[in-house]
This record gives sequence, structure tokens and C-alpha cells, in this order.
Amino acid sequence: MTAPEEKRFNCLLVQTVFSEYSFWNYREVCELAGAHYPAAPLGLLTVAALLPGHWTYRLVDENVGPLLDEHILWADLVCTGGMLPQQKSMLGLIGRVHALGRPIAVGGPDPTSQPDLYAAADYRVLGEGEITIPLFLEDFRNGATGGLYASDGHANMLEAVVPRYDLIRFSDYLMIGMQFIRGCPFNCEFCDVIELFGRTPRFKTVEQVLLELQTLYDLGYRGHIDMVDDNFIGNRKKVKELLRAIRAWSSERKHPFFFTTEASLNLADDDELLQLMKDCDFRYVFLGIETPEDETLALNKKVQNVGRPVAESVAKILSYGIVCNGGFIIGFDSDSPRIAENMIGAIRDSGIAMAMVGLLYALPRTQLTRRLEAEGRLFKQSSESVTDTDVDQMTSGLNFTTLMPRNEILANYIRVLEMVYNPGEYYQRIRQTAMQIRPRYRHKPSFLTWMRYLRSFLRVSRSAGFSQATGLLYWQMFFTVLFRNPAAIEAAVNLAAMYIHFRKQKDYIVGSTMQVIERKG
Repeated sequence: MTAPEEKRFNCLLVQTVFSEYSFWNYREVCELAGAHYPAAPLGLLTVAALLPGHWTYRLVDENVGPLLDEHILWADLVCTGGMLPQQKSMLGLIGRVHALGRPIAVGGPDPTSQPDLYAAADYRVLGEGEITIPLFLEDFRNGATGGLYASDGHANMLEAVVPRYDLIRFSDYLMIGMQFIRGCPFNCEFCDVIELFGRTPRFKTVEQVLLELQTLYDLGYRGHIDMVDDNFIGNRKKVKELLRAIRAWSSERKHPFFFTTEASLNLADDDELLQLMKDCDFRYVFLGIETPEDETLALNKKVQNVGRPVAESVAKILSYGIVCNGGFIIGFDSDSPRIAENMIGAIRDSGIAMAMVGLLYALPRTQLTRRLEAEGRLFKQSSESVTDTDVDQMTSGLNFTTLMPRNEILANYIRVLEMVYNPGEYYQRIRQTAMQIRPRYRHKPSFLTWMRYLRSFLRVSRSAGFSQATGLLYWQMFFTVLFRNPAAIEAAVNLAAMYIHFRKQKDYIVGSTMQVIERKG
């Protein structure tokens, strides 16, 4: 192995695959838009910026293209990291890299949460990289052939680096990620964000975020930026300061970007914040709704959503031109006997088309996991993927002994999924969203981008508009929106495109869940 202090040292960064049946892996839709995968690997781009500047880097995203043996053989060190849904592919990569005689370092949320599963890796660099990567590098320069580097400390975001956006090809992705905040002030029992990053939000400065935007701008990127913060509105005062600065920066450059993010339902309480988001061209927000039942929200410490009717909150956000997607969970101890009907009603009444419905999953190092373990209800090796059907919390949930009969929970789950992704129901929610939304988009695509949009529209129209399942629904929706609220046509067609993925995913999830019910009798 080449000594790392020498000028020519090759480091290969590998983003391993997500299942094609994952909610977030809508590759078919990406291909219709001329891309390969939804989002660029922000974590690895940040890792590259934290490693020595004189090293030579290559990044291979297996979700975009194949990882070849020659890529691994080129490297003096391979680095990877990821989340629970990538666990199998990361473990497989460790074996492949070792078979070719190269060392590998792993990190990220899943290795941090359960490092023992990754004991085969040469180096386990856990926690926040700003703290543990320097520890790893010190040992590595001194010739260490292995080690575990961990810290419970939290990084100073004022010293955060600009990710190495230059390592990717922008055209491969629909969006580029950017982070403003780590940590969350809330205390949801089932969430591992507060365990990994703490309950005291830490922020980059406005100047740091503008530098990242300028870097992307200078590299020639234009279009969709996703603010990947787990709760973008964790500190409204800080966020408003940032949005005012982005509004001015974007205006000076003729609005090169538009944005998406994640937030809690109390976003609807703040008109000033919503107006700033509209001014900056935020187009989508993923809302952590979890459940429409207030008792369950309170018992699981999701207090920020208690007492906020989903439909009213969504309607408020839509009025500022922002489409709402939503996350829902079934399997809480306190779910009522009518949880399926209540969840179906909340999704239907709100008009949320992209509704991610999952089973409760006790993630490592969460309050939920500790409680279930104390009660003797947590399954052993609860977060280790063990079957080929495991994808994410939509197939791998309920890793504990439930209070409600398990088959009853699974039957409720199937009922909700069948409704959410019934073609008529889905397209009705598209129309509902399109009739309510009042967009005022500021980002204006270039002529070439408009041509790509036109090509994408024709592809979506061919796929959805001439499908036996959705053809009539698509054209009814399209012309209704075109004549009644034409400003919403882009959002409506985008939501229709997403159904191409969701229908396939629903069939897979329902089929897998039915097999579980049949096995358990």
C-alpha cells in the first residue's frame, strides 16, 4: 500500500446500493427525467472534503453505475458509509474489497449505531467525521492497519467543510443535497437523530451556506437543492436569517436553484417562515406526520404535532406554493383499533399524494429500543438485515413483540397501502393538491433544460397516460389542472410520474407482508 503521506495516494469512495423497492429509490422516474438516481451521496462528498487535500479521489455510486474490480484495484484505500437500508451492500463491499487485497474504512449512521456488525472492516470511523476522521488519519499516517475511532462529541458546525461536489457528475442526479443543521430540539421516542446528533441543534453560519451555494453555482450546477436537515425548522430564528440571505443571494443571480426539505407539522404555524420559503422557491416539504392519533403522538413524545389537524396544516402550507409529502408509521403500542381508518382519512383529507407509510422500527440507540429491551420485547439482532425481502422500515419493521396482535397490525398496514396507492385514490389526491397549491416559481430553467423537461413530460405522458391502470386518470387529471390551475401543472405531472415507482413498490411491499402473515398463520 502506498504511504498516505506521499503525494500520489488513491482513495476510492463508494456509495453502495439501495434496494429498487425502497420508497426513496425511484430510479424509473429518474430515467424518465434523464438522470440515474434521486440524490447525490452528500455524506461521502463531505468525507472527501475532510480527508487530505493532496490525495487523489474517485467516487463510484453503485446506484448510478457498476463498481468494477479495476476501481478497487486502483485504490490504496476504499471508504464507504451509509444507513440501515444499505447494510447488506456495505457488508458485501467489505468482503469484495478484501478479496482484492485492499483495506476499507466504514462509517455513517448504521456502522455508528451498531459497529459490531462491521467488525470485518479494517477501519471503523464512527460518529461525526469532523471529530473522528482526524483520529483515524493520525493512526493511518503512523502505519496502523486497523482501528476503531469513536467519539460521543459533536462537531462544531462553524468549522464545517464544503463538500467535494466536484467529484460527481450533476446530470446523474435529480437533486444535490446540502446541510444547514445537525441535531433536533424535539424528543421523539423512536428517532435516532437525537441520539446520533444530539438535541441541541448546531448550525452553519449564513456565510458558510452561501459559500456552498456559490461553489455549486461556480461548478455550473443549476436546479434542485435538497436541504437534508432532519428538521429544517429546528430553530426558526436561525432558519429565517438563512432564508433572508438566500433570497437576496438568489435574486442577484436570477434564482439558479429551487429547494426542498423536511420539517415537522408545526411549520404551518409560522406565516413569516412560509413566506420566506416561498420567496426562496421551496417547492416540496416532507412532513414527519407519523400518525393522526394525538394520544399516540403524545405517548411517543412527538408533541410538536399534537393538536394539529393534518388536513388544515397541509392546506396552509400548500397556500404558499409548497407541495407536502408525508411520513406515517403503523405499529405503535397505543394505536387505536381504528388506526387504519384514521390514517386513510388523514391521507385522503389532506391530499398528500406521496405518503410514505412504514412499520414502526426500533432503531439502535433510541429511547424506544431501550424501553423495549427493558421490557424484554426487543428481538435479538433487531437491526440486522437477515432476509432478501428486507428493504427499509416498509418491510423490516416490528422488530419487537407487539401489544396488538402482529397479524392485525400487518393487515392494517396492507389496508392503508392498498388505499394510498390505489390509482383512483392517488390521482384524486394529485387533483386535490393541484387545486389547492398556489405556486410562484422563481427558478427559470435554461432553454436546454426546458427541452429536457419537455422530453421528460412526453416520457411521463407515454408511460402514465397510455397505461391501462392510469391512462384515463392521468389525462383527466392533466386537463383538469391545465384549465383550472395551470400554474400547478408541473407539480401535478411530477406527482403522477412518482406513481410509476410507488405502484411497483406497493405491490412488492404488500406481497412481502402477505407472505409474513401466511408464515405466521
